[in-house]
Amino acid sequence: MQSLILPRSAAFGRLETLARERILILDGAMGTQIQGLGLSEEDYTGQGSGCACRHHSDHPQKGNNDLLILTQPDAIEEIHFRYAMAGADIVETNTFSSTTIAQADYALEAAVHDLNLEGARIVRRALDRATAIDGRPRFVAGAVGPTNRTASLSPDVNDPGYRAVTFDDLRIAYGQQVRGLIAGGADIILIETIFDTLNAKAAIFACFEAFAERGERLPVMISGTITDASGRTLSGQTPTAFWNSVRHAQPFTVGLNCALGASAMRPHIAELAGVADTFTCAYPNAGLPNELGQYDELPETTAKLIRQWVDEGLVNMVGGCCGTTPEHIGAVAKALAGEKPRVVPKLEVVTRLAGLEAMHIAA
Repeated sequence: MQSLILPRSAAFGRLETLARERILILDGAMGTQIQGLGLSEEDYTGQGSGCACRHHSDHPQKGNNDLLILTQPDAIEEIHFRYAMAGADIVETNTFSSTTIAQADYALEAAVHDLNLEGARIVRRALDRATAIDGRPRFVAGAVGPTNRTASLSPDVNDPGYRAVTFDDLRIAYGQQVRGLIAGGADIILIETIFDTLNAKAAIFACFEAFAERGERLPVMISGTITDASGRTLSGQTPTAFWNSVRHAQPFTVGLNCALGASAMRPHIAELAGVADTFTCAYPNAGLPNELGQYDELPETTAKLIRQWVDEGLVNMVGGCCGTTPEHIGAVAKALAGEKPRVVPKLEVVTRLAGLEAMHIAA
C-alpha cells in the first residue's frame, strides 16, 4: 500500500506519544445512552422540533440512532461530552451505521455524507468543551461499523456461493463514509465490531484510498469481535489469524470489542497481545445481557476486571461497549490512573499467513 508511506497526521504523532506513556481511555456505549432518552418516532425524524434536516423518508426511523446526529444534535453532543468528562481520551462518532449499505434499511442513503460530516463535528464540539474545562487533549474517532451484510458468507443456506454484497460495494460505501468523517475533522478512523475480515479489508482499502487523496495518513484502529465461546469471529477466524489478515495495514491499534464481557474476552485479548506488534485496544460489554437484554454489571466490576488485564500487561487502550455508561468509563479511568501500558513486543521475522487458522513459517 503506497499510502503507508504518506506523511502521518499531527494527531498520529501525539497519540503515539501518549500511548507509550499511559493507558488511553476510549468512551463507552452510545446505544445505551440513547435508549435512556426515551425518544419517539417524531424525535428521530425531527418533526415538530424545528429541525432543519433536509433528508426525508417514508420509512419509520425510530431505532436509526445515527439519524439523531441531524435531528437531535444537542442530545448527541451531550452524550459525547459526558464521556469526555468521565475520562475518555478518545470519543467515537455516532456513525456506526452511517454507510449507504446500512442506511438502505431506512431509505436514507442520501444522508450518509451529512451523517458522517456532522457526526465528527459534533464530537469535536463536545471535546473542545471538555478541554476548555480541564485542558486535557482529546481525539475524535470516526466510527466505521461492519454494515449489515457479509462478503464472506452466504445469507442463503440453499446457495452457499451467493453473496449479498461484493468487495467493491463495501469499498465504495466505506469510502464515502470515511471521506465524510475526515471532512468533519476525525483524528482517527476506527473500524470496529468486525465479524467478517473481508468486510474489514474493504474498509481498510477505502481508508487508504481516502488518505492518498488527502496526502496524509490518519491512525487506523481495527477491532474485531469474537461472537461466542468458540473464540472465533463469525467468519471463522481465530484472533491470531485475524491479526495476520490485517497486519499489512499497520494499524495504530488492533483489538476486540462487543459480544463478550471483560471476563470472557480476556483469553482472546491475551492471544492478540502476544502476537500483535502494535498497540492493543479492548472494549468489552458490561458483562453479558440478562434475560431482558439488559446489562447489570456495575462500573466497579467492569473496572476491576479490566484492571486485571492491565496487571497482566495485555492492553494499551481500553473502553466500553454495549451496556457501559459514563459511570463505567469513569470507574475504569480512575482504576487505571498512573498504570503502565503494555510494552509492544518485537517479534521474530517470519512468514505469517492466515485462513481460518494462522500459519507461521520460520526461515
